[in-house]
Amino acid sequence: MPLYQKIVINDYTKAFVWKITESFDEIFHTVALKDISLARLEGMKSESHQKGFLSVRKLLMEAGYTDNDLYYDEFGKPHLEDGKHISISHSHEFSAIVLSDVNIGADLEILKDKTLKLAPRYMDVSHLENISEADQLKKATVIWGVKESVFKIKNEIGISFKDDIFESDFNLNDKKCTAELRFNGVAEHFTILFYDIENYVLVCAFESVPFVLSTDEKK
Repeated sequence: MPLYQKIVINDYTKAFVWKITESFDEIFHTVALKDISLARLEGMKSESHQKGFLSVRKLLMEAGYTDNDLYYDEFGKPHLEDGKHISISHSHEFSAIVLSDVNIGADLEILKDKTLKLAPRYMDVSHLENISEADQLKKATVIWGVKESVFKIKNEIGISFKDDIFESDFNLNDKKCTAELRFNGVAEHFTILFYDIENYVLVCAFESVPFVLSTDEKK
């Protein structure tokens, strides 16, 4: 399938979404991979992961890049050779990349019951009160995406989704919220935007200026 959706998030950020309908062979023969990427692809045991990996390269092409323009640092975070910021996510039959002039974190999640069942492990469940079960599932999924997106920006070992990343309460119809990371004595704030894509949500996080916590605030 061609590009499923392109989202202009703001003047300096765009998201590209691919719906994976092709067979492995169909998508493999339309991309060019450098040797390290080919080795990585061959090491994947799941065909779903392989197709997700290849579809990301299709999205790079849609954005004017190739596999040669993409590299990963020692922590596994993706970068582009020209300095543009990139975040990558894949979930089942969809993949997405978000490109920005600023540091960006993005996460694509399918709506599934397990996410809601696990909600007490990663979020403030009071944020799910007084809404329908369907909205609870969607909101819990968005909040999981918030945590993932913030983590992708910081990419630091030891960050706890529940104990260190805090989402503001929000209305699903607003398509936005804020989040705060409190870690190693520093508080950092993030603007969050999210989008519906069939039975998935795409969450994007942008970082704001951090500040040092006082002694009382660290407790």
